[in-house]
Amino acid sequence: MLISIVTPAYNEEKLIGACLESVRSAFAGLGEEQPYEHIVCDNASTDGTAAAARAAGVKVVFEPLRQIAAARNTGAAAAAGELILFVDADSRLSAATLRAVLALMAGGETVGGGSIIRFDPAPPWWGAPVVTAWNLISRVFKLAAGSFIFCRADAFHGVGGFDRRLYAGEELALSTDLKRWGRARGLGFRILTSAPHVSSSRKFEIYGFLDLVGFVLKFLAGPLKTMKDPGRLPVFYNCRR
Repeated sequence: MLISIVTPAYNEEKLIGACLESVRSAFAGLGEEQPYEHIVCDNASTDGTAAAARAAGVKVVFEPLRQIAAARNTGAAAAAGELILFVDADSRLSAATLRAVLALMAGGETVGGGSIIRFDPAPPWWGAPVVTAWNLISRVFKLAAGSFIFCRADAFHGVGGFDRRLYAGEELALSTDLKRWGRARGLGFRILTSAPHVSSSRKFEIYGFLDLVGFVLKFLAGPLKTMKDPGRLPVFYNCRR
C-alpha cells in the first residue's frame, strides 16, 4: 500500500526541513520497506519554502489561494496513495505515531482519524490548559487536530476533501464528514492516544495571552463568520513567523 504524506506550507523555510526529515526518519524507523511519497503544497510562500522542499527531494505543488483547506486539497489531488496523512510543516512525525496509524488501518475497520497533540517546546503556563482541553475534546468527540489527520484516500475524495468555504475549523468539518462516510460503511474514526503527534509551540511564543482571549471572544461572537473570514483569523493568516 502506497502512503501519501501531504504537507501544506506557507513561509515555512525555517521549520519545514525538520518536518521533512522527521517523515523520512519515521518511515526508516519502521524497519521494513514501506512505499510512500511526500508532497509539499507551497501555499504562495514568499520565502524559500519551495526550494527547501525540492532540495530535500520531495514533490512540490503550488496553490495560489492563501487558504489551508485549499492547500491541503491541492496536495491531496496530487497524491497517489491509498492512505493519506496530512502533516503540517511546523510539526514532526514520529515512527511511533506512524506505526500506530498503520496498525490501526491494517485492521480494515477504520476510515481515518487523528492524534492527541504534544507541543515542543512546552507551551507557557497559560497555554498548557488549552492543550489539555483540546486533547480531551479531541478524544471525546473524535475530532482530529489540523496538524495531523489520516484517512483512506477513497473516503477523502468521497466527502469532497476539506471544505474550501472555511479558513479555519476545516479539520473539524472533515472529521465530521469522514465519520459520517465511515458509519455508512461500518468504519470507525479514531484518535490515537498512545503516540501523540508533536507540533510546534510557535503560536504560543508569538501570540500572548491577550491575543488568545481576543480571538476566543471574536470566535464566540460569530463562529461561522469567523471561520469563513481570513481577516478575522490573524493567528492563522498573517506573516508572523
